[in-house]
Amino acid sequence: MTVSQNAEHPAVPALEIRGAAPIPQLGYGVFKVDPDIAADVTAQALAAGYRHIDTAKIYGNEEGVGRAIAESGIPREELFVTTKLWDDAHAFDDAIAACEASLERLGLDYVDLYLIHWAVPSQGQHVEAWKALVALQERGLVRAIGVSNFPKEQLAEVIEATGVVPAIHQIELHPYFQQRELRAIHAEHDILTEAWGPLGQGKSDLLENPAVTAIAETHGASPAQVVLAWHLAHGIVTIPKSVTPSRIVENLAAVELSLTAEEVAAIDALDREDGRGGTDPATK
Repeated sequence: MTVSQNAEHPAVPALEIRGAAPIPQLGYGVFKVDPDIAADVTAQALAAGYRHIDTAKIYGNEEGVGRAIAESGIPREELFVTTKLWDDAHAFDDAIAACEASLERLGLDYVDLYLIHWAVPSQGQHVEAWKALVALQERGLVRAIGVSNFPKEQLAEVIEATGVVPAIHQIELHPYFQQRELRAIHAEHDILTEAWGPLGQGKSDLLENPAVTAIAETHGASPAQVVLAWHLAHGIVTIPKSVTPSRIVENLAAVELSLTAEEVAAIDALDREDGRGGTDPATK
């Protein structure tokens, strides 16, 4: 299955997700995008052909994202919009109110995907927060519900407590940190895997790695496109972020790059025990 606004844009693969219309496998993330430019860069992404936008309450840019969506002229049903519940609103009533506030800032009647941003095991409220997301889904304010940055223990707890399996789990994932154990758990429970920081967030030499650059040269592609194509080959949903117009377009074009099995295996071999670049969800 693919999604595309018209023939001028790359045809983006889409994956079935419980509760919502299919999720475009390559989306546009707005992590650390300044609120003052969020509307502009989101508009550029939509014009380039992205139909999956990922934001969060803590990013402070939901209003800008919503303004770009409203002004785009793209029918709502053609867009897949994700936002997230922040750590300070895990209590049931707080989570309900937080979602309603996000919808107001976005100017939307519903979001396609709502995620608990972090498990925050030290708070011990992740199950209560998950029950709130189940209630929000029942009310129709969110279509699909999932989690982000959950250790395997907390992932198991929310499933056991409610019987409701997250549709998707968004985690740090890139060739240097491939999260194979969690991905195996996802496969067991039919949970989609979504990668944040898919290009390593500039914290490593991933895009200069000889294995990546050699494949890029073979295909006449950029190293970033190669890494994104690797994610797509593994069935991972991925949300690269850029505020540079040329890179916004370049990243989306990764959907047109097909890697050979040998090339995928060469990138698989880059996994590292110390590859994590962000916060360990177990210690938050």
